[in-house]
Amino acid sequence: MNFPKISEKKASQQAQFAPEKRAQISTPTAAIRRKRLGQASKQAAAVLAATAAIWGVSLGSAQAAEGQLRIAQQYGIVYLLLNVAQDQQLIEKHGKAQGVDIKVSYLQFSGGPAVNDALLSGNVDIAGAGVAPLFTLWDRTKGKQNVKGVASLGNFPYYLVSNNPKVKTIADFTDQDRIATPAVGVSVQSRVLQYASAKLWGDKEYQRLDKLQVALPHPDAAAALIKGGTEITAHFGNPPFQELELAGNPNAHIVLNSYDVLGGPASSTVLYATEKFKLESPKTYRAFVDALAESAQFIQANPEQAADIFLKSGGGGKVDKKLVLQILQNPQVQFTIQPQNTLGLGQFLHQVGVIKTKPLAAKDYFFDDPRVSGGN
Repeated sequence: MNFPKISEKKASQQAQFAPEKRAQISTPTAAIRRKRLGQASKQAAAVLAATAAIWGVSLGSAQAAEGQLRIAQQYGIVYLLLNVAQDQQLIEKHGKAQGVDIKVSYLQFSGGPAVNDALLSGNVDIAGAGVAPLFTLWDRTKGKQNVKGVASLGNFPYYLVSNNPKVKTIADFTDQDRIATPAVGVSVQSRVLQYASAKLWGDKEYQRLDKLQVALPHPDAAAALIKGGTEITAHFGNPPFQELELAGNPNAHIVLNSYDVLGGPASSTVLYATEKFKLESPKTYRAFVDALAESAQFIQANPEQAADIFLKSGGGGKVDKKLVLQILQNPQVQFTIQPQNTLGLGQFLHQVGVIKTKPLAAKDYFFDDPRVSGGN
């Protein structure tokens, strides 16, 4: 099965905001993976450098500018709102309505920490990542860059899938299992797993399964789980990779659904930015949110065309259109830019000491906008 080429920071940078150390696995597969991540780091650096050159800035000193929009996105159908906006040139369209010609650039990453690094260094304007990385930056940039959420990318159930028949619940994992996540201890998948662990074993044990996790991009993790016979026996992913795993390996089964942990349909992946960008580029910011809202309406009204756009984007590898349509028409999948069921995870992170500031409402960590306010 063919998957997109990896483009991300190396694993050590992925753990930049994590107090925990990633598990070190001394196996041939792990050695190959570490080499591949090292190569990916160079690719990511080259992308950032090229982007800086395009906009006429130096790395680490990029400035927000009206009419400039650099968006960091990752893999999966969860980024379909951005795929549609790019294909239909909706940001440019709404920019013209604001009287601004917007130059839009989309950069591909894998893992929230790499995205956060790009945002804080000023090399992207909008970050697309899990709500857990958002909470990390919101907490750590208060009174500085003041990072907050811009919008949700929709509600999607995230599945923890295993090809080990002995693993029926998270309590069944042993030291022989390895769980692939985008970034150990800090990605939204890893945080949801910590949340589930705390509910099962108590808050003091929330990191109980961190030692079994391995940082791996969704495409590689899905390929490993489908193939079998590798150190990876589970993957906490997102659509369409989780559905590919369930369809591609007869032993693959769902161990955990993120909705069960978060209390229902939840916005696990979101978009966020610095206060500086919002204040200095108000027309670009508004055009971006307007485009997202139109993207959500487009997908709901045109699922067939939306599926074609996703397939053309290459963000999910070689996927059958029928499978993509099944995901888009899954009643648990909802395309909305208003965040839902994010607060519980944030309060859990505060409860266990991951973040210092306790969020009391979505308005604390999302910028004010009529289409976003009222979320939770």
